[in-house]
Amino acid sequence: MSHPSNGFKVGVFIDVANIYMNGGQRMQYDVLREFACRDGSEPMRLNAYVTYDADRASDDEEYRKGAMNFHAALRDIGYKVIIKEIHWYIDENGNRIAKANSDLDLAVDAMLQSEKLDRIVLASGDGDFVQLIRAVQNKGCRVEVIGLDNVSTRLKQEADLFLSGFLIPNLIPVDYDGMYEQPPVWGEVGSRVRGWCYWHSDQGYGFLRYIKKISPALWVTDTRHPESPYGTVFFHDSNLPSSVNPAHLPSRSYILEFELGKSDRGSGIQAMEIDLASRS
Repeated sequence: MSHPSNGFKVGVFIDVANIYMNGGQRMQYDVLREFACRDGSEPMRLNAYVTYDADRASDDEEYRKGAMNFHAALRDIGYKVIIKEIHWYIDENGNRIAKANSDLDLAVDAMLQSEKLDRIVLASGDGDFVQLIRAVQNKGCRVEVIGLDNVSTRLKQEADLFLSGFLIPNLIPVDYDGMYEQPPVWGEVGSRVRGWCYWHSDQGYGFLRYIKKISPALWVTDTRHPESPYGTVFFHDSNLPSSVNPAHLPSRSYILEFELGKSDRGSGIQAMEIDLASRS
């Protein structure tokens, strides 16, 4: 759903290598753009910082074509692709070491471009960006961080908003393993969504919260409010995976993936087939 323009200017800066290595191999970059502009903001900068191994590309045609197709797909949806070539070095022990860190490029660009932005969305979990966040905030810019696995705690704490990318509807598609020709719509009964436990009883049950739709009203966590984008669902401890200890709930550290099924307690819904999607 589109929103009327509010005149705010947003910039998206993606540390693609970090996202890819931490659960984002299937990330949908168009959904990230939609999330960044969820309140009618205008996408002034959409920067994706990628690494590219020219040596490998010269010998591996599949790698070369895959990289070029990926870059082209990003450009098709409005991203500027900033390529950082991998350079190979021989260390003192004779080992071949690859170096291709685009952090500095991203940080410099974000600092300079933030002067004409109202909000920056940083997609990364790298704690090296903490100082960047502080500097940009001191210039009056709001900073939101989207991360997946292995996100720096300091990065979460410095951001004006941190949100696990696993929670954003369809940003990381649910893998239905070929069960459906047309997968269920996120949030409908029968679909699988991701959320976290916000309340738990020592009687063996609790409630999970999940985001039903991309919305500017993320601060409205009370699901009774008509503008709240959140949903809540009941669960039994017996449906939790063995990797989740009920004694540790409630917790935001566990991102759970679950099916929205019909409740065995009446007309409502409950979480079934619960899996651990991410743990921080």
